[in-house]
Amino acid sequence: MDTKIGSVDICKPTSNDIGSPPNGIVATIQGSVSPTVINSSEATLGRHLARRLVQVGVTDVFSVPGDFNLTLLDHLIAEPELKLIGCCNELNAGYAADGYARSRGVGACVVTFTVGGLSVLNAIAGAYSENLPLICIVGGPNSNDFGTNRILHHTIGLPDFSQELRCFQTVTCYQAVVNNLEDAHELIDAAISTALKESKPVYISISCNLAAIPHATFSREPVAFSLCPKLSNKMGLEAAVEATAEFLNKAVKPVLVGGPKLRVAKACEAFVNLADASGYALAVMPSAKGLVPEHHPRFIGTYWGAVSTAFCAEIVESADAYLFAGPIFSDHSSVGYSLLLKKEKAIIVQPDRVVIASGPAFGCVSMKDFLGALAKRLKHNNTAYENYHRIFVTEGHPLKASPREPLRVNILFRHIQNLLSSETAVIVETGDSWFNCQKLKLPGGCGYEFQMQYGSIGWSVGATLGYAQAVPEKRVIACIGDGSFQVTAQDVSTMLRCGQNTIIFLINNGGYTIEGQIHDGPYNVIKNWDYTALVDAIHNGEGNCWTTKVFCEEELIEAIDMAIGAKKDCLCFIEVIVHKDDTSKDVLEFGTRVSIVNSRPPNSQ
Repeated sequence: MDTKIGSVDICKPTSNDIGSPPNGIVATIQGSVSPTVINSSEATLGRHLARRLVQVGVTDVFSVPGDFNLTLLDHLIAEPELKLIGCCNELNAGYAADGYARSRGVGACVVTFTVGGLSVLNAIAGAYSENLPLICIVGGPNSNDFGTNRILHHTIGLPDFSQELRCFQTVTCYQAVVNNLEDAHELIDAAISTALKESKPVYISISCNLAAIPHATFSREPVAFSLCPKLSNKMGLEAAVEATAEFLNKAVKPVLVGGPKLRVAKACEAFVNLADASGYALAVMPSAKGLVPEHHPRFIGTYWGAVSTAFCAEIVESADAYLFAGPIFSDHSSVGYSLLLKKEKAIIVQPDRVVIASGPAFGCVSMKDFLGALAKRLKHNNTAYENYHRIFVTEGHPLKASPREPLRVNILFRHIQNLLSSETAVIVETGDSWFNCQKLKLPGGCGYEFQMQYGSIGWSVGATLGYAQAVPEKRVIACIGDGSFQVTAQDVSTMLRCGQNTIIFLINNGGYTIEGQIHDGPYNVIKNWDYTALVDAIHNGEGNCWTTKVFCEEELIEAIDMAIGAKKDCLCFIEVIVHKDDTSKDVLEFGTRVSIVNSRPPNSQ
């Protein structure tokens, strides 16, 4: 028996590792157990793929039908443990699979050849940037058409069918083109297992005429995957821990900062345990919000340079040593490369690598193993947190609104804060909501997701659909700007078909607010829609939906009371009308700094 095959126990994420891709799958080989024999007429490629998806934790697949994938969709529907969620367009299907993967650890979408594949490509690129295992399945051309020099529909008019494949090669970690049954089993299994091992999207193209054909390689129930966890080099791990402990134990006021790659490293819990053991002040980068419990006794907020939460940047940047676990230092996460950090003070821990200041680097070192071992070697030092405690001043409250005063954004988010609990999750759209939602204080167990690295506007509509489908026990609260909503609004329809009870706050300020703060122009003003009437039209009397439009705090309070009371089982759409220039102070600072970076003149030759 192949030692890579056996029954499998997929490690459940802890409360601090929710949504972590299942990199650490633990296998138990059961060589004496014979797989169930399948009726020969059911031993098809389509059934095998469906069972494989269920086996790795996918119970919902997001799809758009097309003539090249229809037979495959029949077989996915036939799988009793799999639900097919039809989306309005391929982009949203990909976004939904992204949102699903954030909670379940893996997601999947099915589209048709080229017109569907290239439409979903943007969502797959976003999932790649966020290290999400996403299985993108495309219904491909008939196997007989390969190599015939024929021209097919849904292509650019050339007899070369590889255009779609070449595009996916840049944003997936594995590509499988299944156009014969002999190696279909091997290619499908290799693709899915690679997605799980690498925590990246993969591409599977299946010829449209193959899904329903029985074949001997599918005659037995697929044996569960066995994926070995990535192991640290023992000597490298010991050396990295020794050098890091020596560095940090000499420091007077060291701090810890969590980054977004804590998720892919499955190291959230280990990072919190390190904070517990060391006594260090604990912060997160903006894209890691939600990965670390904010009720931790030494949590000091979001470190985001000039737009950090109050007093957090001062503590981090004045430290004489800082350990960053899984950071991404992009122009946005560094606010135009303006972080006041020094390389000689920094320890950078990536999922499989540790770099200490300007000195040694250690490869083949698992972040989870490293943080766990380091926790046993650090001296307790809470100096940085004590400094934070001394200088901290309680955040002020928004100015009290006058009766019927036009609603302000800071008033809106004060009320959203009161909605949060362990039974909710927040999905945040690109734009000013990034900054307002960073200030939300997440209760224990409250989910939080946004797409910072890729920052594709409209992402949140599909992601909300996928996340809510993956975790029906949580009520999703989505904060979406009007400009972003116009990109992907259609799949509110799919939320209604699925019976979801999400609360969508549509923040209507008449344009692309964050773009206007970077560089303003007439292109940032959009045609205003009657968003509430649009959602009513989408609802069309089918499904549970409640909409309202609010202009002042009194109306907002009534709307929220209705959403959590009489309409708690409905999809609630609350359109919030605010002034076009009503933004957080942070987006003003961010926009100015990013504008400076974007407008740098060419270096002199």
